[in-house]
Amino acid sequence: MNKTPILEKNINQNSKNRKYERIGNKMQDYEIVMGLEIHAELSTKTKIFCSCPTEFGGEPNSHTCPICMAMPGTLPVLNEKVVEYAVKAGLATNCEISRDSKNDRKNYFYPDLPKAYQISQFDKPLCENGYVEIEDDNGNPKKIRLTRIHIEEDAGKLNHNEFGGGSLVDLNRAGVPLIEIVSEPDIRSSGEAERYLRKIKSILEYIEVSDCKMQEGSLRADVNVSVRKKGATEYGTRTEMKNMNSFKSIVRAIEYEANRQIDVIEDGGKIEQETLRWDDVSGKTFSMRDKEDAQDYRYFPDPDLVAIRLNEEYIQKIKNDLPELPESRKARYIEQYGLSEKDARLITSSKYLSDLFDKTQEICKNPKITANWILSDISKILNEKELEPDKIPFTAEQLAKMIILIENGTISSSIGKKVIVELFEKPEDPEEIVKKNGWIQISDENAIKAVVQKVLENNPQSVTDYKAGKDKALGYLVGQAMKETKGKANPQMLNKLFVEELKK
Repeated sequence: MNKTPILEKNINQNSKNRKYERIGNKMQDYEIVMGLEIHAELSTKTKIFCSCPTEFGGEPNSHTCPICMAMPGTLPVLNEKVVEYAVKAGLATNCEISRDSKNDRKNYFYPDLPKAYQISQFDKPLCENGYVEIEDDNGNPKKIRLTRIHIEEDAGKLNHNEFGGGSLVDLNRAGVPLIEIVSEPDIRSSGEAERYLRKIKSILEYIEVSDCKMQEGSLRADVNVSVRKKGATEYGTRTEMKNMNSFKSIVRAIEYEANRQIDVIEDGGKIEQETLRWDDVSGKTFSMRDKEDAQDYRYFPDPDLVAIRLNEEYIQKIKNDLPELPESRKARYIEQYGLSEKDARLITSSKYLSDLFDKTQEICKNPKITANWILSDISKILNEKELEPDKIPFTAEQLAKMIILIENGTISSSIGKKVIVELFEKPEDPEEIVKKNGWIQISDENAIKAVVQKVLENNPQSVTDYKAGKDKALGYLVGQAMKETKGKANPQMLNKLFVEELKK
């Protein structure tokens, strides 16, 4: 097996930089063509063909039985909930649902796949011909077509011992149910790929068929990349990067691989169809094996499983039970709460943010202020800490109470920012946080007036500027007063008293 880096040339860093500058300039002559195969672990309580638990973790091989360990003579029984969840995902992504489907054996050998074949679906998947809508790089709506969604079983996991020189297999994950969502090659940039993956993740979270925890491997993607000259109609030869479970890594890998392919073509070489592994540390792709085609897997119907026949009543019931999806919520937020299209889109991009918004505004009755806190300070901290929204440690009740404290004049907005930081560090009653830190807002007029007088005395130039018509001087003076009171002064009172004093 060749594990040599695909692009490993004996050149110094300066010449390498010059080379990629040349490639970057050439990039405008090429078009990237991509499709994604997204694997999502379903949130069923038991595995797809046996009653072993699907929960993450546990001692190695503790969530196993003779069926998922592929002992001779064992027979699989299809988990009905897996079919329901797959149909749900298909309906939520505008797919046609097959009334007549089946399971197939996909033959290949991996050491963590004990049967030496995977039960999947080949020519009769449960869902076909769907689409999801994203924005292209110019902000215009774009449909990404879905070829199919099918069910299959996950493989186990190899634990490598670099010191002992061997590997141990953990079959806890073997038999965990997956849906594979296969797109058409409609994606044209790393940005589109990320937005498409985030959209699929969001939909699966909304319909509650997968927890989509990428760090646990619940959501991962195989990325097929090719390049072609702009204006060309034929696809270029594609390579596939396997099992990627990070948005940042996917973007980096796509950009590297597209540049690598352009480099090969520009140097007169030929792209080989192969499966790649992305190494996040080195920022390079490595060859794993030649890319298989469908015939290499020798598919045939699984003789131990009966056909899947779905009637109209079954499909309609699942359709009727679908929860409110992101696009519907977005429209409701715009119409009902007067949020901007951008704010509504950002909030509904995550079920966790959207649920936090809904529950918070129900308590404090102020949707616009709630949206502002979620999209400003909360999102900023999530980005800084590189956390997904489901890792927000505090409740909607706690956020709503903080907003009410501001509305009641107990604390200022600047103190509210400090409370949010505290809620991320140690989530507790916001009122207790405020009392413990001595952050209660100063609303005593005499106390604030004394601060105003002091600031005016210390800043005669700003007083002169304001009286000369420079309105920005007032903002500076208010800022100095807030600094003097450590953010605790009532800002409305400050403004009022400063204006009164400056007019004298």
